[in-house]
Amino acid sequence: MIALSLAEIAEVVGGRMHDIPDASVQVTGPVVRDSREAGPGSLFVAFVGERVDGHDYAPSVVEAGAVAVLGSRPVGVPAIVVDDVQTALGALARHVVRRLGTTLVALTGSAGKTSTKDLIAQVLRRKAPTVFTPGSMNNEVGLPLTALTATDETRFLVLEMGARGIGHIRYLTELTPPKVGLVLNVGSAHIGEFGGREQIAQAKGELVEALPPAEEGGAAILNADDPLVRAMASRTKAKVILFGESDEADVRGENVRLTDSGQPSFRLHTPSGASDVTMRLYGEHHVSNALAAAAVAHELGMSADEIATALSEAGSLSRWRMEVTERPDGVTVVNDAYNANPESMKAALRALVAMGKAAQAKGGRTWAVLGKMAELGDEALAEHDAVGRLAVRLNVSKLVAVGGREAQWLQLGAYNEGSWGEESVHVSDAQAAVDLLRSELRPGDVVLVKASRSVGLERVATALLETGAEGEVAAR
Repeated sequence: MIALSLAEIAEVVGGRMHDIPDASVQVTGPVVRDSREAGPGSLFVAFVGERVDGHDYAPSVVEAGAVAVLGSRPVGVPAIVVDDVQTALGALARHVVRRLGTTLVALTGSAGKTSTKDLIAQVLRRKAPTVFTPGSMNNEVGLPLTALTATDETRFLVLEMGARGIGHIRYLTELTPPKVGLVLNVGSAHIGEFGGREQIAQAKGELVEALPPAEEGGAAILNADDPLVRAMASRTKAKVILFGESDEADVRGENVRLTDSGQPSFRLHTPSGASDVTMRLYGEHHVSNALAAAAVAHELGMSADEIATALSEAGSLSRWRMEVTERPDGVTVVNDAYNANPESMKAALRALVAMGKAAQAKGGRTWAVLGKMAELGDEALAEHDAVGRLAVRLNVSKLVAVGGREAQWLQLGAYNEGSWGEESVHVSDAQAAVDLLRSELRPGDVVLVKASRSVGLERVATALLETGAEGEVAAR
């Protein structure tokens, strides 16, 4: 973070200083909420959680070098005390962002936010110093903590914004006002909480409503291939740039195909030129993510050749998102277990099939190890049934549905579509899936592991890689 005195921080957040002998002392290190990350010059933010009270760690963080604690009560060490810690953290982030004057890029969408954010960051940092959201820290706490990592050298600040209801994104844009806003798609993720796709579109569109007008540099990057996103053009005074495979997109992809290993390749067209892209990531769904990143980069002054080179060299920066690892025995494990919704589940299945074509030619099989998609509300039965049916239509060799009721719906969908016997099976939990796979996998097989985060199916991928780790595991 930029250097700020404790007196200035207290004024910004409306706090009261306690046990601070010298208010001119500056915070020169990071702002952290995890006591283990406290160090010289840092500011520790003490939240009260269901199980842990951050205030209890105040003495240890100061001993580690933290300048002070931002909390809701005095703690016997230098502290700035406020009525609401989360509100204070947001106010501090807003103050720092305004002082820095960096170009802030915000993005949202039902699927692909984190992967696209990682792509944007990898492209933009070729042009200038870039700070971006780590992992999926896209809520009222993670977003300001990310913004506070920006420094005087930061040129671009890329922030992912999530929403659980109407008004959430509006609140985040008030904390960190964006200049460029990107909306990827409107899908079924969290549809149980929102109540319908129209409500999801209403919430996601709050991002473009918050942008400055075009004459002040505001730019709305919208998906031309998603009607609900494209319609958001009427909700903003910013310049509108469309991306997608549509002929009407300003930044578009042509001649889209997958390589034999399942990696997307396409011709990138921008208003400044065209160039070829072959990505290191897996799955055709990354084409839309890449085009979104390209549209942002074009708006910020990068050429088509620069963008294409960066996209072709970009990798995955966040764990458990289409992590592809080949075991020494030839079994390939695809760990996409961080989260799941109907759109991302279908995209992952198609990626699995594309990756499995070469393996099947040599006798290998494709395995889809799938679990519950959370927060689908009344649509849960239909959506799980549809995914099970799609696995059969795509000719996935084996479906392993893991868990309770929703997993049974996955397996039932596959069965009703025409899969019977050993082609689809339901198991109770992750360990049962591991036991089955350990006994059945053979060289050349490709295994996709995917479910909502709450299911914890990453344990299946981890166990499979440990099983095959008789030699050094070769990660692609």
